[in-house]
Amino acid sequence: MSNVTIMDHPLIQHKLGIMRRKTTSTKEFRDLVSEVAMLICYEATRKLALADIEIETPLVKTIAKEIAGKKLCIVPILRAGLHMADGILNLIPNAKVGHVGLYRNEETLEPVEYFCKLPSDAADREIFIVDPMLATGGSAVAAIDILKKRGITKIHFLCLIAAPEGVERLTKAHPDVEIYIGNLDERLNEKGYILPGLGDAGDRIYGTK
Repeated sequence: MSNVTIMDHPLIQHKLGIMRRKTTSTKEFRDLVSEVAMLICYEATRKLALADIEIETPLVKTIAKEIAGKKLCIVPILRAGLHMADGILNLIPNAKVGHVGLYRNEETLEPVEYFCKLPSDAADREIFIVDPMLATGGSAVAAIDILKKRGITKIHFLCLIAAPEGVERLTKAHPDVEIYIGNLDERLNEKGYILPGLGDAGDRIYGTK
């Protein structure tokens, strides 16, 4: 699938391996979420357009590069996506931030929207939706649906790990969205959790497991 990028960087794989361990502490897990998000973002921003700008160095005037247009907006899916957003903000501190709130109905496994707040100029920006897990794909599809209904078209989706089922659902629903995945795992279990996975990302980030 041309719109799906699966990371193979050794640092990402190493850090995900630590995250998967059930003995990893809440603090360490939280820090690793931010670090891996930063590494994935590095790849996800590779295709951003650049514009020439005249600057003055300590020695001479010259032409440098800057990201063109209204730049970026990070949209974490609450609540687990927040620490991915923190990591990306370390890399791109001037990015704007929106939020989409979804929770999963544990019987149907489908997402339910409860919150959406976006910058007023979000439609002019490159949008990076972030969520640690792409499991069934329901939340990712719903979040992108919400943004597209608001006229947003330049959308990328970033996650730490994904199940094949979720990738298939997301690419079928939104073939125009670029998807960046830290690691493609084996499958979903009967409860819709990724295997081998890393448990519930939100619970592990916030110590509520």
